[in-house]
Amino acid sequence: MQFYTTIQDFAGIYGEQPFMQALRANDNVRWMDCTQISGTDCYCDDDAQAELRKFMTEVCDNAGNTGNQPGVHFFDNGNYHYNSKLWTDYVQEPFDLVIFDHHPDMQPPRFEGILSCGGWVKEVLDHNPNVRNVVIIGVADHLVEEIKNEPSTEFEKYADRVVFVTESGHVLESPRCDAPRDDIAKAAIQALSTLHSESVYISIDKDALALSEVVTNWDQGSLTFTQLEEILRELFASHKILGVDVCGERATNQDYADGMDEGSADILNNAFNEKLFNLLRSL
Repeated sequence: MQFYTTIQDFAGIYGEQPFMQALRANDNVRWMDCTQISGTDCYCDDDAQAELRKFMTEVCDNAGNTGNQPGVHFFDNGNYHYNSKLWTDYVQEPFDLVIFDHHPDMQPPRFEGILSCGGWVKEVLDHNPNVRNVVIIGVADHLVEEIKNEPSTEFEKYADRVVFVTESGHVLESPRCDAPRDDIAKAAIQALSTLHSESVYISIDKDALALSEVVTNWDQGSLTFTQLEEILRELFASHKILGVDVCGERATNQDYADGMDEGSADILNNAFNEKLFNLLRSL
């Protein structure tokens, strides 16, 4: 895939990854220093959104002038996953949204009207008329049950538009699927076969992946890079890809599992980002 690349640096983590620093030196990569924008951590207030949209508008305008190539956007750790809502606002055609995430990200915000990393999918469903269906891959099984039973999410409004492919390989909320159990890649591919839109936007939060693959600042799932690759290859072969978002770095001053520290996390995440970038470029 020919694409333009945007890196949004919120916490300075990419400075510890040689591959991302090499991308920064590339004239075709747009680097946005977001470290001085306040009101962005987990929640994104109106002023912060305005600052981010200025940059995104410039990027999208430039991309339109160079053939309307899809964009690959890296934007730090999972606290900033709401950027997928902002990027998809620029899509001007009907599309399906495919998300890799260990969390549903459909909770209403604690403060009315504010965009959050834990509720951005709900915001997309409520306010983006171009989004037809949403598939969320790798969600923890118990979180799906919680959100279905939580009245404040009003999940019944979205039940016919949202498909969960859980970490255990079950497909929920999709009577059209009779997916294999216990194989998340096969379950995801069968769920994706029910999508009707020609165009797809992909958002990857790496916390859907196992600790042996990456280290993030949220609890993680068990997806492997091989499974992620299998699903992405199927998506690219069957749909027009409008964009790919990637988040899920480590955070500063976070706790680590036994045998892991900041340096080893950076090595693992650097290698993963390089593999993923090269995979996307080859598709």
